[in-house]
Amino acid sequence: MAARAVAGAESGRGAFVDARALVGCRHRLHLEAAQPGALAGVAEDAGVKQRREAAAAHRERVRDELVAADPEHWIVIDPALPAVERVEATLRACAAGVRRIWGALLPREPDTGRRGGSEILLRDAARGGYIPVIVVNHKVTDPRQPDPADFHPLTSDLYRWDPQPDRHVRVRTQPRDQQRLAHLYRMLQRHGLASPALVGGSIGYHFDRILVHDLGPILADYDQRYADRIAVVRGELPTIPSKVPECRRCPWWSRPVPGSIVAGGASTGTTSCERWLTEHRDVSLVAPGSRAELLRRHGVQTIDDLAGWTGEDPDDWQYEPFRETVVTARAWMSGAPLVRRFDEVRVRRADVEVDVDLESYQEYGAYLWGTLLDGVYRPFVTWDPLPTADESRSFAEFWGWLMGVRAEAAVAGKTFAAYCYSRTAEDKWLYESARRFAGRPGVPTEEQVRDFVDGPQWVDMFQAVSEQFICPNGKGLKKIAPVAGFAWRDPEAGGEASMSWYRQAVGYDGEPDLTQRTRLLEYNEDDVRATYALRVWMVPDRPGAPGAATEVPAMSDFREPSRVPSARPPT
Repeated sequence: MAARAVAGAESGRGAFVDARALVGCRHRLHLEAAQPGALAGVAEDAGVKQRREAAAAHRERVRDELVAADPEHWIVIDPALPAVERVEATLRACAAGVRRIWGALLPREPDTGRRGGSEILLRDAARGGYIPVIVVNHKVTDPRQPDPADFHPLTSDLYRWDPQPDRHVRVRTQPRDQQRLAHLYRMLQRHGLASPALVGGSIGYHFDRILVHDLGPILADYDQRYADRIAVVRGELPTIPSKVPECRRCPWWSRPVPGSIVAGGASTGTTSCERWLTEHRDVSLVAPGSRAELLRRHGVQTIDDLAGWTGEDPDDWQYEPFRETVVTARAWMSGAPLVRRFDEVRVRRADVEVDVDLESYQEYGAYLWGTLLDGVYRPFVTWDPLPTADESRSFAEFWGWLMGVRAEAAVAGKTFAAYCYSRTAEDKWLYESARRFAGRPGVPTEEQVRDFVDGPQWVDMFQAVSEQFICPNGKGLKKIAPVAGFAWRDPEAGGEASMSWYRQAVGYDGEPDLTQRTRLLEYNEDDVRATYALRVWMVPDRPGAPGAATEVPAMSDFREPSRVPSARPPT
């Protein structure tokens, strides 16, 4: 995305920036501007490509349905036209007072560097000017019970602009949407086309309403953020590599870059972000994102600086206990992948234990619920391409089997527990499936799902890991399970890769590939076996057996800076 956020041959006064540059890594933005051809020939990340294609398909669907409902009042700007002609068509439509414009492209601003367009411009019939409405392929609201609530967001009907308080949804905050709408408002304002209402809208994945955004409170933040980002692109502000969440899929993370200039005027030489951060022992490796920014304001630049902290906690630290952050730095220096918080490691165990892991495809549905009981893997799956009604069948079979095992344990007087790793996805699709397939055979009600997931028998191993350990290298299952001795069969196994495998498995792009179905089942099976292996390692079945309590150092081992070994950084 950042590669397309910057236009122009090089950084400098001639560079143009769109709203995508406003969210994400500043250093990546600098690299894209300063090294415009460096990524030529680099394959696009498969997950990014799939999300981009899905977003394009979603926009086409929204366009077709909206325009078909009222074709006389829409003008669609042909996306195949050259950019200059699309701009001219947009301005002509605005001058003519067209009610609804699809595919608007606004004039580039050579002085400010802004460029951008909006999926929809709505004519403000009451005040004049236009309201930008963007179409996105993520959720912008979540359902909720109508009352009680302190705040009801404004939403509008899709086919008639009429913002009203909506008692049935809550806002899912998306800063990138807000920044893009503010960017479009400033561009419309520049040409005298902005509605004085100071609002924008977003149509999300569910395509059921327009969420109305009040732009007034965010314009000052947008202006400050934009001034910083355009200065980075123009080479007027230096940047340094810093670890942030997007590094996981960034092509620059492991790609050597010649002659990148960083803060202080120094050059990184020919090195990648990953190598530069490791060689400089940068604090963001153990305190990523905004944590590193705050620590740098307190003079903490390196992991060594953080490990040597002995004073009071920073007054503005609002994250985990600061002592744990210091211990994380000391553990990183020693090469310890985990640190025990307590002498005894605890995880809820039961007589009957089931491990659960699901596989979903974007927002289309959950096609596979994998389980492990007594060493036996049982998948509940549909290979009909999502979205499909057959998903309700596989989900109902999974739920019926799980509740059956639970009931049998209760009859036998045994305890029961079901385990997942990071319950956010499982909870989401349990509720979504109950909601979407309500009333179909075997499908539970939302209340039945809630009773289960809110009870003690639904155990999140991610939460258990977070409570029991400090994790210098991250808390993902593929980071933690190998410490417990587990290894996946497929070296490419991962959530992003599974999206590509699924497309091939169900034949989205051709004939179904049965080998990819096997690959997905093995990947899912390994995930549930990894959860089981982790649990047994944390709390062994046999007292005194090797496990986390004997293999993982405790926080007390890192209490003083002088006790930290001066080991090489972990690889």
